[in-house]
Amino acid sequence: MTKKGHPIGVVETQYLTFAEGTDPLRLESGQTLGPVRLAYETYGHLNEDRSNAILVLHALSADAHAAGHHKGSRDPGWWDALIGPGKAFDTDLYFIICSNVIGGCKGSTGPSSLNLKTGKPYGLAFPIITIGDMVEAQRRLIDFLGIDHLLCVVGGSMGGMQALQWSASYPGRVRSVIPIATALKNSPQQIAFNEVVRQSIMADPTWREGNYYDYGQPEKGLAIARMLGHITFMSDQSMEEKFSRRLKNGNYSFKFGADFEVESYLRYRGDNFVKRFDANSYLYVTKALDYFDVSNGRLIGANGCERIRFLVISFKSDWLYPPYQSQEIVKELKRKACDVTYCEIASTYGHDAFLLEVKEQTNLIRPFLDKTFHGYEVAEYAI
Repeated sequence: MTKKGHPIGVVETQYLTFAEGTDPLRLESGQTLGPVRLAYETYGHLNEDRSNAILVLHALSADAHAAGHHKGSRDPGWWDALIGPGKAFDTDLYFIICSNVIGGCKGSTGPSSLNLKTGKPYGLAFPIITIGDMVEAQRRLIDFLGIDHLLCVVGGSMGGMQALQWSASYPGRVRSVIPIATALKNSPQQIAFNEVVRQSIMADPTWREGNYYDYGQPEKGLAIARMLGHITFMSDQSMEEKFSRRLKNGNYSFKFGADFEVESYLRYRGDNFVKRFDANSYLYVTKALDYFDVSNGRLIGANGCERIRFLVISFKSDWLYPPYQSQEIVKELKRKACDVTYCEIASTYGHDAFLLEVKEQTNLIRPFLDKTFHGYEVAEYAI
């Protein structure tokens, strides 16, 4: 946690273990999981009446490290530009929590974790998890921290799905929701992209039906999966501005090497990704994305719109989660007479804009949070 007025500085990841013994986590699939470890970080201070807590939820391959620096690392957290004193999520005012997801590989229980029944990593014996299961694990964390009501839940992409799931599962515990660059459900095209990602991993012979932990990652398959992902994260315009048709060495090699800068970039991204993310986790988390669906009245529980304010943000050049899907969220909320504000930012960054458009998002988020924090009394809400 940070002192008031001070930059976040060095932070440490914390861990909560729950669902032990005879009280496992019950999953939407009907299976159970336990014990469960959940990684999280916090920034700022919880106020006396515990009314200033904001839960930040990450996208597909990120983690609990949203802001500040880990000891010995020069790289800040993935949303450091928006979290800290005077920033969109002002740590002088708010207590920020960032939770990792179950099913991942960044400190929380997932397929690479040790299965106590076998003494080996779970692999494909790990149960299928959903966005709802991720949120249920987060709910356990919020209970552990002694917080009855969250001032806000916020996230981009998969993080936005988790934020929407909070409004569906626990409308009485959330005062506001900021879903960014996300959707009520994946479209057939989005499911198709995820299936190609999964098949590229599973087609690598070193994947070994998910039992590769004694041998090493299926590097080629996972790298290709990530290369495809990066293409969808950017826009045509951002790729033109960043790479155009520039050649890496000034001339064609007349071989199947990386002649163009964009080819070199994708190979670099793919090669680095295999060093930091588990291939099986990529399978599980993308499947959770595809199963997510809070359309057709499932977005918000009974009387939820009386309690929750929404700020929905999209980006004009985002073709992975295009603005029409954010507009569908808004229409769903308006049908229930919810308090919802919508903004489409004219960014050229594509889907990555939720990580890069700092000023524009800050100008929207800061007043929204201020009104939420000062405009309602916690006593109005009931669990």
